[in-house]
Formats: sequence, structure tokens, C-alpha cells
Amino acid sequence: MRRLLLSAPLRRGLSITAAGDPSLASSAEHAYRLLRRHHSDPQKLAAALSASGLDPSSPHLLDAVLRRCGAASSLALHFFHWCSPSLPSPLPSSLALLAKSFSRASSAPPPSLLAPLPSQLLGPSLLCPVLRRLPQPRLLPFALSLISARPDHDHPALFLSLLESLSKAGHVATAEQLVEELQPRLPLSLRHYTALLYGWCRQGKLEEAKHVLVRMKAADVALDVVAFNTLLAGFVADGRFEDAFELAREMERRGCPPNAVSYTTLMQGLGARGRVDEAMRVFVEMRRKGCAPDAVTYGTLVSAFCKAGKISQGYEFLDAMSREGLRVDATVYHGFYVAHEKKEQLEECLELMERMRECRCPPDLKVYNVVIRLACKLGETKQAMALWNEMENGGLSPGVDTFAIMVSGLVGQGALIEACSYFKDMAGRGLFVAPQYGVLKDLLNALVRDEKLELAKDVWECIVSKGCELNVSAWTIWTHSLYAKKHVKEACLYCLDMLEAGLMPQPDTFAKLMKGLKKLYNRHIAAEITEKVRKMAEERHVSFKMYKRRGVRDLEEKPKAKRRRGQKKSRRRQSGHGQSNRNADLLDASDDEEFSS
Repeated sequence: MRRLLLSAPLRRGLSITAAGDPSLASSAEHAYRLLRRHHSDPQKLAAALSASGLDPSSPHLLDAVLRRCGAASSLALHFFHWCSPSLPSPLPSSLALLAKSFSRASSAPPPSLLAPLPSQLLGPSLLCPVLRRLPQPRLLPFALSLISARPDHDHPALFLSLLESLSKAGHVATAEQLVEELQPRLPLSLRHYTALLYGWCRQGKLEEAKHVLVRMKAADVALDVVAFNTLLAGFVADGRFEDAFELAREMERRGCPPNAVSYTTLMQGLGARGRVDEAMRVFVEMRRKGCAPDAVTYGTLVSAFCKAGKISQGYEFLDAMSREGLRVDATVYHGFYVAHEKKEQLEECLELMERMRECRCPPDLKVYNVVIRLACKLGETKQAMALWNEMENGGLSPGVDTFAIMVSGLVGQGALIEACSYFKDMAGRGLFVAPQYGVLKDLLNALVRDEKLELAKDVWECIVSKGCELNVSAWTIWTHSLYAKKHVKEACLYCLDMLEAGLMPQPDTFAKLMKGLKKLYNRHIAAEITEKVRKMAEERHVSFKMYKRRGVRDLEEKPKAKRRRGQKKSRRRQSGHGQSNRNADLLDASDDEEFSS
């Protein structure tokens, strides 16, 4: 009897399904459907969830539902509120999933859903993703409404959290406006001023940071080492190292000497600019002043030397860390892997991974990402899949970046069947979202180009059935991939599915499909697509004639623009070649003159 051989991703998917808890997945799906059905009416939603038989005290169920909600942050918050009274305290994994939902959502949840959260949870980790989703005019009203919805005794803590979150999210100007609104009744402390300093320094606006210092002096608030280090980081980020060194000397004069963070900040800035010798002098000065370097300091030097291509010196600092009894984590090793990847040294990477295991410091996801990418680049796809299996057996769950690296690498090597298996695994885990559309485009184009149309359709059906985020761009990639290889009828049928989903095709897509149907003399499908697009245009108050004209124009202009870009690149290469020839002639002439003299 012939054995059926399955690829590693397929075997892994089957084992996960068998070992998982089907009842938990079923309960999470049931809760998700109730949330979708009743989220507009909180009372009906609470009654439906209570009558569903779901266990609100189960943290595993909470995590499963939050993971199922994905980018639907409002649904995730509704279920989090329903479970909160029955849980003594939410798990860190639940908070991380909630923050991830906020960061993936297309819009911020309303303040009414955030207000019931306990004050200790409303920190920057949850508020920053929310504030990044808000447009600038809505930031200040959102912050004020969130504060007004809380009890008076929560206002100082929430004010500080909002100030720090706005500064970290890059909205320090709004943080200043919030201070002006609330300062009369909520006075500022050193942490408030430090948050404003951090925001301005992070944006490189050191003049505004100086104004904050003036206000601190007027309020008789003395700077501590954290505030000084914030200013120091601002000078370093702006490349003003002379000012940074002067500030370090000022710290000593004020009786607040630089600590390990101060010196490490200087070394990070110098190392990032390739000035490793100066970074080494700062390290020597640090030791001379009696400030003991920590693991971050050594890791900074390791990264600086590896980035400069001086890998052997990086290994010397790694050995020094071991001699001094400092804990070496995976982030310190990461610089070595990046340096080895640039030199395409796969064997050295594998040996370093073995060394990490011997030191009881197992490789993390970043390390596996680098080594898997290098293995795929060198054509070692079997080695890449073996590393993947080793990573999962070690308890690491691959993230979005890991899947994207693996799929892109396998597509680049022509291993399309294996690439499809990993891509479907990514979609099944709910990790396929809009930023990974480049991976989808490469995979579908490669499959259609290789005449694997059924496999491409299987990938698309997997995306649709798993409830992944599909916008106009995703449908455009799929229809254009089919059209490029003369599968016009299939492209039109999928365009009809897109219209049924309530999405209107781009003008050039519509023009391209009409052009293809005209060649096929298929007037029935053309009329059906045209009628549906016409109705959508009316609903969106768009002129259908202008829509058609724009599509035809884009269809004609895009190839011309592409040809012009190609001609510019060709001329640039030719001019560069001509310039190099002229330089060579000048050098030859100077050599002749020197010889004759």
C-alpha cells in the first residue's frame, strides 16, 4: 500500500489540531458570534453571554476569545468587561492580546468602553495603541472625555498615564494642551515634566524641551537622573554629541553623576554612527569613574562592533560578560547573527545557536528569523524547515514576521507547495493582516505563473474561510494575478464575489476586466459587473462616467510610467558608467603625467 507523504507544515498542523482543545475553540467561536450579533446593545449582549453557558472565570477562554476577535477591538473589550468581575486579575497574556487588538484595529474604541477598565490597567501599554489610531483633532477631546468618565480619585493617575502615553505615541503637542486644560486642578510633578521632556526629545525638538526645563525651574522642580538621561538621549538622537558630553559634565557638577544608562546612551549613539573607537573611549571613561557596566552596556558594544564588521572584537566582549558573571540574553547575540547574515555565513550561525544552548540561553524568535531568512536565501530550504520545527518544539510560537520570512523565502526558491502550507498555517492562526499583502502578492503571482491555478484558488479560499482581513487591495492582487495569465473569466467571477462582499473595485481593475471580457465576447458577465458597480457608485455618490474614464486613463498611464522609470534607471546606470570611464581616463592621464615628470 502506498504511503501518503505529508510536508512538515501539514504534519504540524494536524498534530496541533489533534492536541488542541476542540471545546475551547468551539466556545470561543460561539462567544465571537454572540459578540458580533449583539455588540450594539450591551444589555442584550450581557444576557446572551450569561445564557450561553460560557465560563467567565476561565482565563484560557478569555485569551481564546480575544485572539479570535483579532482587530475587532470593541468586541474584545465587550468580552473583557463581561469576564472581569469573575476573574481575580487578568493574566498578562490577556492584556497583551488586548493591546495587540488595539494596535491592529482600524479605529480606536470609544471612551465609554475604556472607562470601565481598572485604573491600574490604563497604562501606556494599552493607551498608546489607542491614541495612535486617533486623528489629531480627536486626541484632546478623547483624553478629556476619558478623564471625565472616571471617578475623581482616579483623575491624577489617569492624567499621568495619558500624558506618558501621548508622549510615547508622538503626540506631545496634545500632551501640552492637556496640561493647559488640567493643570489648575491637577498639579505637575517630576514624572509629568519628564514625560513632556521625553516626547519633545524623541521628536528632536530640543528648543521645546528647553521650555519645559524653564517651567520646571520656575516650579522649583529639580531634575533627577531620569530627566537628565532623557535630555541626554535627545542630544544623542540629534547627533549633538558635544552638547551630550557637556550635559554629562553638568550632571557631575550638580551632584547627579551619570549612571550606566547615561554612558550606555552615549555608546549607543556613537555605535549607531559607526564611531566605535569613540564608544570604546566612553566605556573606558565609565570604568575609570567607577560606574560598573551592566549587560545592556556590553550588549551595546557588541552590537556596535558587529555592525562595524569587527565580529572578533564583539566576541571578546561576549567573553568578558561571561567572566564578570553577567547574564547574556538572546538580544546580545542578535548582532552576531545580523553580521553573519551579511557575510552569508550559515554554518557560523548554526554553531552560534549551539553555543547559546550550551550557555542555557536558547535562541529567540529574532534569532530564528535571521537564520531562517539566510537559509532560504542560500537555497537551504530543508535546513530552514528543520529550524522551524526546532523552534516550535522548543516552545516558541512563530509570529507574523517569521511566517512572512518563511513564505517569501520558499517562494524565492520555487518551493511553492511548502510555501502554501506555511501561508495557510499563518491564515489559520489569525496572523494574516493587511501589512502582509506583499507576501500574498508574491505567492499568488508565483502560483499562477507556474500554472498551479487550483493551488492558488485553495490559498484564496483558505483566507476567506478563516475570516482574515480582506480589503480592496487583497481582492485586487488576486484578480490581477489571474488576469495577468489570461484567466479572465475566473478573475471576473472573483470580482463578482468582491462586489457581493460590499467592496468596489479600483477603476483600473474594472477597466482591465471590461477590456478582457470584450475580447472574449462575454457580454453577460460584463453587464452584470457593470450594473453592480454602477449601483455602488450611486451609493457612494461617485460619477460612474468619471470612474470609467479614470480607469481607462490609469490603465494607459501606468505602463507608460513604468517604462519611464525603467528608462530613467537605464540612463542613470549609463551615466554612472560613463562617469566611471571619465574618472578612469583622468587617473590614467595623471599617471602618465607623473611618469613623464
